[in-house]
Amino acid sequence: MYHRFDENKYPSTNIRMNEFLKHIKMIEDKNISFINPKNFEDELKNNKSQRKVLLTIDDGFLSFYKNAWPVLKQKEIPFILFVSTREVGAYNYMTWDQIREISKEKFVEIGNHSHTHEYLVDENSDLIRKDIEKSISIFKKELGTNSDFFSYPFGEYSVEFKNIIKSLNFKYAFGQHSGVMDETKDFYELPRYPINEKYGEIKRFNSLIRTLPFKYKNILPEEKYLLQSKNPPDVKIEFYQDINDLKSLNCYSNEGNKWRQSNISFLSETLLSINIKEKFIGERGRINCSLRDPSGYWRWLGIQFVVSDK
Repeated sequence: MYHRFDENKYPSTNIRMNEFLKHIKMIEDKNISFINPKNFEDELKNNKSQRKVLLTIDDGFLSFYKNAWPVLKQKEIPFILFVSTREVGAYNYMTWDQIREISKEKFVEIGNHSHTHEYLVDENSDLIRKDIEKSISIFKKELGTNSDFFSYPFGEYSVEFKNIIKSLNFKYAFGQHSGVMDETKDFYELPRYPINEKYGEIKRFNSLIRTLPFKYKNILPEEKYLLQSKNPPDVKIEFYQDINDLKSLNCYSNEGNKWRQSNISFLSETLLSINIKEKFIGERGRINCSLRDPSGYWRWLGIQFVVSDK
């Protein structure tokens, strides 16, 4: 997941173009194919021996159009551009004419990123629904149709938010928790690796594209909007049975506002309990679990909680 390109005064959401070009070259050199979002589900479920990557760009900043789009267009590299309809045409954002120009290409999908891009997860269901319905209406007016793809603002969602997105006929929704997609993932909680100046340098990028899906049946609690009365959460992950050396995995969390190795235990052969001892502090609580695969790659699973002040 990318945002800005060569807007160096915004390092937390920016990638320098020389680094982005290295990312593209590394993907190509390692014979990793780019997923065309037009064939998203088929790509996810079929030809699993082929390593694949899906590029997503959030927010529709003008720097994407000026700097990254010419590269992707020339190489015909597929991607999803998620736009918030309120911001289109505002200062430093793309216009609808520019978005329409891009959307004509067969390898491009314009995804829905809400209308306002506010912290919708904190709002009541009526306000969330009205916001998304407004974005859908504008999509239909400006592009002729709404997208099947949705990206939660700030990657934050609750069970209620997910259910609204389902009810509005989206097929897929993306967060910002790290991890690798596969057919076992909840299609309304799809993971992405956020890339920026700090987390986009080539050594780290090389490690990201050497990660594999961590297949699981279920993660509890299902609710990722964490009330203070439920903080810290009682986290359990039920894995599938055919994962090699599952009990050698490690998990880390930012409980107590400090990254540390988590205290874990297996309640059965495939049911993992993660004992979060301290409350998550700040806006987000994160847990990352990894397991070295016999192939030399790493299985990776990220969980993100939105920490409420209520």
